[in-house]
Amino acid sequence: MTPADMTDTNEAASARQAKIVALVVAVSFFMQILDGTIVATSLPQMAASFGVQPVSMSIGITVYMLTMSAFIPLSGWLGDRFGARRVFLLSIAVFTAASLFCGLSSTLGEFIVARAIQGAGSALMTPVGRIIVLKNARKSELVQAIALITWPALTAPVVGPVLGGFITTYASWHWNFLINIPIGLIGLALVLRFVPEQREEEAGRLDVLGFVLSAAGLTLLLAALELSVKWSGGLLPVAAMFGGGVLFSYLATRHFLKVPNPLLDLSAFKVQTFALSTLSAGTACRVAINATPFLLPLLFQLGFGMSSIAAGAYLLVYFLGNLGMKTVTTPLLAIFGFRNVLVVNGLIASGSIIARGFFGENTSTLLIYAVLFIAGLSRSMEFTALNTLSFADIHAAQRSSASTLSSMLQQVSMLLGVAVAAAALNISAASRGALRPELADFRWAFLTIGIIGVIACLRFIKLADNAGAEVSRHRRYVKKLEK
Repeated sequence: MTPADMTDTNEAASARQAKIVALVVAVSFFMQILDGTIVATSLPQMAASFGVQPVSMSIGITVYMLTMSAFIPLSGWLGDRFGARRVFLLSIAVFTAASLFCGLSSTLGEFIVARAIQGAGSALMTPVGRIIVLKNARKSELVQAIALITWPALTAPVVGPVLGGFITTYASWHWNFLINIPIGLIGLALVLRFVPEQREEEAGRLDVLGFVLSAAGLTLLLAALELSVKWSGGLLPVAAMFGGGVLFSYLATRHFLKVPNPLLDLSAFKVQTFALSTLSAGTACRVAINATPFLLPLLFQLGFGMSSIAAGAYLLVYFLGNLGMKTVTTPLLAIFGFRNVLVVNGLIASGSIIARGFFGENTSTLLIYAVLFIAGLSRSMEFTALNTLSFADIHAAQRSSASTLSSMLQQVSMLLGVAVAAAALNISAASRGALRPELADFRWAFLTIGIIGVIACLRFIKLADNAGAEVSRHRRYVKKLEK
């Protein structure tokens, strides 16, 4: 065998290993995200089972979110200190065990405790799982690896409500949690079998003050965004909570910039591709795209008066669009590069968001299907491009903190998207003196979200033509290297 043949064989083996690891991580991510979207469908039945009012069940979602946000800042340090593989196994085990206790809960108190533990496991899963993928993939393999771990975030929010409604209707709410048990056990077995031991990084001592400040900041920010949609007790508590989150986040940032061994290394934000795709334009893009899974079911059920099952048929088309883009993501990035894809595809995604605001009762089903399918395609492409570009130029020493920071900002963007969409709906309805949103209000909500998306994707014009080219294998960049 010639040296060239050996090189090709090694590269093929490395690509295969990176793909397997990404698929294993994706299984766990799917379980985690599916759980977050499926639970909302069974809250009324759970309330009846526990003998409480349905409104009381929202605490189960809130405590999960707060516990998760409190522990996310710690994930990178734990992965470096004890090994990413070990921490990932622990996170899956904790999440799976907590899911069992959620399903077996007989009182609201038991359920709250189980959800808190589940949130702690969830907090470690995403950033540590991403670290594992980054460590096992070369830069040339990163697009495909990130695409594989992105599909759960694309599919689970669409599948979850439909599946949850079916399980709650034809089985029992308990199975919305018990379904995690086989998935979790399979995930544990796959990690043990296919994910290699990770060399532990030099973690240093735990930055306790940094952990407290960052956990408090993220928890208060996310709680304020969550309550802004559900809270009916006035704006003052929400504003105070949001202000506290901003204050603690500022103090945490100042602390991380001063201490010699911070919990989170903020130097990743000096890398243009990471800063743009996570902190600024990337967050705004995610806000726009994350608002649509919240708005679409409401549009079909409140605006069109459809049943949840009928609305689910439309969402299935959206889901198919997400899957349809997977096979062409890598070649499109290779042909056009990150900058062109993020700008043009972002405009298509934003345009499809605005177009949904013009759906009416007389709009043809075929046209609705076409717009939703295009929206699914562009959503998948934008998320994969953003998530890949985020780590295109990150050095090995920055991976853990960059993964943690990315997870924190993505959590903010998800809740902010829902909050902005809900605010646009409510303001439009209130301006008409209506008690509930109607079709005209959805038009303004989709227009608002779409404009945010347009402005955000245009900011990617400032990227260099060869930004992330080593990862995307942008052909013009490769040809220059060959010359």
